[in-house]
Amino acid sequence: MASTIQALPTEVVYLITAGEVIDSLASVVRELAENSLDAGATRIVVSLWPQQWRIRVADNGCGMNLDDLQQAATAHSTSKIRSSADLWKINSLGFRGEALHSLTTLADLEILSRPVGGKLGWRIVYGDAGEVVEVEVTAIAPGTVVTVSNLFGNCSSRRQGLPTAAQQIKAVQAAIQQIAMCHPHVTWQIWQNDRQWFTICPAATTGQLLPQILPQVRQGDLQELKLEIPNPPNSYTEDAIHRVSPHSALNLVVGLPDRCHRHRPDWVRVAINGRMVKTPELEQTILSAFHRTLPRDRYPICFLHLAISPDQINWNRNPAKTEIYLNEIIYWQEQVTQAINQALSISSNNLKEAVHTTRVSKLLKAAEAKGGYNFNPQNPNENPKPCTDAINRVSPNSLKAVAQVSNTYIVAEHSGGMWLVEQHIAHERVLYEQLCDDWQLVPVEPPIILYQLSPAQVSQLQRIGLEIEPFGEQLWAVRNIPAPLQQRDDCAEAILELSWGGDLQTAQVAVACRSAIRNGTPMNHQEMQTLLDNWQRTRNPRTCPHGRPIYLSLEESALARFFRRNWVIGKSHGI
Repeated sequence: MASTIQALPTEVVYLITAGEVIDSLASVVRELAENSLDAGATRIVVSLWPQQWRIRVADNGCGMNLDDLQQAATAHSTSKIRSSADLWKINSLGFRGEALHSLTTLADLEILSRPVGGKLGWRIVYGDAGEVVEVEVTAIAPGTVVTVSNLFGNCSSRRQGLPTAAQQIKAVQAAIQQIAMCHPHVTWQIWQNDRQWFTICPAATTGQLLPQILPQVRQGDLQELKLEIPNPPNSYTEDAIHRVSPHSALNLVVGLPDRCHRHRPDWVRVAINGRMVKTPELEQTILSAFHRTLPRDRYPICFLHLAISPDQINWNRNPAKTEIYLNEIIYWQEQVTQAINQALSISSNNLKEAVHTTRVSKLLKAAEAKGGYNFNPQNPNENPKPCTDAINRVSPNSLKAVAQVSNTYIVAEHSGGMWLVEQHIAHERVLYEQLCDDWQLVPVEPPIILYQLSPAQVSQLQRIGLEIEPFGEQLWAVRNIPAPLQQRDDCAEAILELSWGGDLQTAQVAVACRSAIRNGTPMNHQEMQTLLDNWQRTRNPRTCPHGRPIYLSLEESALARFFRRNWVIGKSHGI
């Protein structure tokens, strides 16, 4: 019997490999832009002609000499690794040597390049399998220009299977924005059909760059945190001791939950070592950290960028390098959770915040530009001392209770301005976190009698730990209750509310809400101050467990600007 197994022809192998790497316009832009970043580019210009299936990426990177240009598009050629050992210390975005070769299989490829310090630039046109078919000297500034034309011209079925041009252009925009967030120092200029489409200006940090990508988000809506964290304890193998840096870096940008959130979890994003990746474990960790801080069916804005020692990462999981294997995943989940908790706490770094209500912010925009007014009449030359608390939280008495408005809002003063705190939901946040930390059920005598409970309601009360038993026809006796409810007159109504479903956290939220001080309740000065002190110590002080904002902040500088006090500073009639 004749053998039916045969080796694939080389051109078929190359075509299959190319299809794994290059599958759309966006993948072409991504691969070429990553090459530019590896070359040290600080300015990248992307030009698109979707109807002609043509793409051009120009950069101001280090460029290539003639020898490198002639080798660049051959199969698996790269300057970034030399041996199998290098696969465990990848420090570049590209390393497989497939992108340019794949493009020669699927399109017409032309590269112009001139190395920094080189006197000549070269233009090379490549044929199938990366063979050089045309070489000439050309005038070009230091850097590289790659032009891909007639993409998928030899794969008509691939073109037909791709999304519409509008969808592909949207995917290109998303790919560029993702890369830009990982490399905020780079200038991006994007052209479509010879007309400028959009630009991304460089920024010192990702948090400063993000409003360019999400225009509805303002700088004051974000909190950015940079931490240096130790490598996992188990990472110090005999091989790693000589090459692993003692620390990794964590860069976190979160949308403050009382100010911005999304309908979908489309802005929970994770990058590792300069590339956006899909890591369900870390994404779920982020969502869990924001649990009970957002309104129902809303999701956070969060960008996490980890700079990890290369030997902790295996990039060889997906040809597009968008999925990875990460060592010690539980350790990194713990670090991410701690970082998010720190970012959401009220610290000395974010005590003074911009006004974030729409009406007030519009009024302030209409006022004069910010002046040099400083409010500290007793000690005009003394700067407020930074908080030295171990967990960087605001120390008690940083907020000083001043008054109560409508028996609902506490007016609180601090060194940088004033806050208006809603007493019920601030207390609700305090009680909820106390219940999460210490869920206590206490016996009650006589038992609480409930009437006409369904089997589902009885099962629900048993699920959250309550002791309930029949007490007669259609009567049920509850013999223990959550501790905060024992002093309340409406305890039976509260137990009935808990019987309608939900997990333990839902029950804790319900108990906290019912037990918190009601709006309309008068409070004396000491009660207000105690509530403020307890609230400041909570882990997520910005919103209540239902996701409502707890406070409104007004900076002293914003108040001065609004009332135009800077106009009269230094004049005899000024105040």
